[in-house]
This record gives sequence, C-alpha cells and structure tokens, in this order.
Amino acid sequence: MFWTPELATHLEDAPWPASKEELIDYANRTGAPMQVIDNLMELDDTEDVTYEGIEDIWPEYEASSDDIFFNEDDDITDY
Repeated sequence: MFWTPELATHLEDAPWPASKEELIDYANRTGAPMQVIDNLMELDDTEDVTYEGIEDIWPEYEASSDDIFFNEDDDITDY
C-alpha cells in the first residue's frame, strides 16, 4: 500500500466512519485514481472494521499533509 497526500485527499470528504466496502464504493463514485482504490482493496477484509478517518488507514497523513503543500517561495509578505 502506497499513500501520498495527493491520493489521501480523495478520501477527505468520505462518509466517515466507513467500512472498507463503503470507502471503495465512495472512491469509485467520486472518480478517485485507481491507486486509491488499489490501496483500499489492500485493507484487512475483516467485516466489523470501521475506519474513523484517513488517519486510521494512513497514520502519517496528518503530519505529511501540513508540510507537503507549503512553499516558502509563496511568502505573501513580499509585495
């Protein structure tokens, strides 16, 4: 399973909490890239598992999403 912040953003508006099947259905309906669907298919097949958020699937998501989109060249104080 390989996640990037860009792939994980496709699940930000998913109907949390959700099961594996619900997440795959959501990804299909919203046109998420195939890599997102492949990653979801690799999750455990336990029926009673409910994921509360993307952090349950990819624990590093919150830390990486804060840093990945910051560009220090975009300093708005330079007029």
